[in-house]
Amino acid sequence: MYFWRRIFLNMFLFLALAGLLPTMFHVASIWVALGASVVLALFNMLVKPILSLLSLPITLLTLGLFGIVINGVMLELTAAFINAWVPGSFTFSSFGATLIVAILLSFANNVIIGHFME
Repeated sequence: MYFWRRIFLNMFLFLALAGLLPTMFHVASIWVALGASVVLALFNMLVKPILSLLSLPITLLTLGLFGIVINGVMLELTAAFINAWVPGSFTFSSFGATLIVAILLSFANNVIIGHFME
């Protein structure tokens, strides 16, 4: 049940961030947001541990701040996968925009999960 709560939370956060940052981030519909949320969850389970392990030295050197870049890469991979199926439906204007969305998504997830979904 926790997995599906996170999926729907990310879906709503994608829609909210797309509305908040319309020049940086575009989500075509609620279904694209749902699909992107599922894809992001799968990438976080399968790809992120490998990337985190490979980037461990630079993560230690930056005192963990490189984790934000890894989250941005996960969002870019999600966008590439979704856009392969439905072109132009889940896009970022630049990698900087991806990093901003990654920071906001992580912050919102931590606040909401930490306070309301325990």
